[in-house]
Amino acid sequence: MDKPYNNKAWFLVVPVFALVALSAIIPIMTVVNYSFQDTFGNNQFFWAGTEWFQDVLSSDRFWDALGRNFMFSVIILSIEIPLGIGIALTMPKKGIWVPVCLVTMALPLLIPWNVVGTIWQIFGRADIGLLGYSLDQLGVNYNYASNIFDAWATIILMDVWHWTSLVVLLCYAGLVSIPEAYYQAAKIDGASRWSVFRYIQLPKIRGVLIIAFLLRFMDSFMIYTEPFVLTGGGPGNSTTFMSIDLVKQAIGQFDLGPAAAMSLVYQLIVLSVCYVFFTVMSNVGVDKPDARVED
Repeated sequence: MDKPYNNKAWFLVVPVFALVALSAIIPIMTVVNYSFQDTFGNNQFFWAGTEWFQDVLSSDRFWDALGRNFMFSVIILSIEIPLGIGIALTMPKKGIWVPVCLVTMALPLLIPWNVVGTIWQIFGRADIGLLGYSLDQLGVNYNYASNIFDAWATIILMDVWHWTSLVVLLCYAGLVSIPEAYYQAAKIDGASRWSVFRYIQLPKIRGVLIIAFLLRFMDSFMIYTEPFVLTGGGPGNSTTFMSIDLVKQAIGQFDLGPAAAMSLVYQLIVLSVCYVFFTVMSNVGVDKPDARVED
């Protein structure tokens, strides 16, 4: 006889859900309120309807920032996911080096985002930074403050250094959870290293890869602190992502209505892309029922 399922444990989680929902709903409702109204201060509001949304969606400034966001996320995912998988495959599964590797991988994740931007800001300077000085001595004209390519390359390198460890740890957790029997069967069949990865390891870590994709997309698409500290959105507007542009509008220019409308559109884009990511990656099977490990 099957044991009856007890739902009473959910009552212990309800207060947490209620607190999180309350802390999320109140700020969102405030933003919604600003997105449909205009204000000149003194707590006086004037109904604007969908004017701010129309202004945002018809603005070249918005679409340019959105394009930079998507380009940055595509580059980051194209680098960090394969690199994270490769590093995880080379890490030891047993022995004294396991904790050493795990701690080393976790170190970049422990550094605050604003500190990461400051580190790379100093690191890339030609006068005192190791990277900038070394490139200058090699005859490379490197200046992330005035050259668009250098600014993008530095931000990408900074993000890869900071966040690849997250992909590594997730993939490593998936790899160590694979039963040893799979590897023993593959060894008996004489499977190649690529076949083991293709038919055993990759299907078994598909779940953590979905999580890695979603986390890295959301983080990269909403990046703010690191590029703001490093380049301030420059040179020009070349590294002005939507988050930086949003802060400039809301705080720098005090355009609360357009900033609120942009933030809601921004949130809708992130949720929509994450939903598509999750749906596609969940439905497209990596392993097939009749797949065999072949040499």
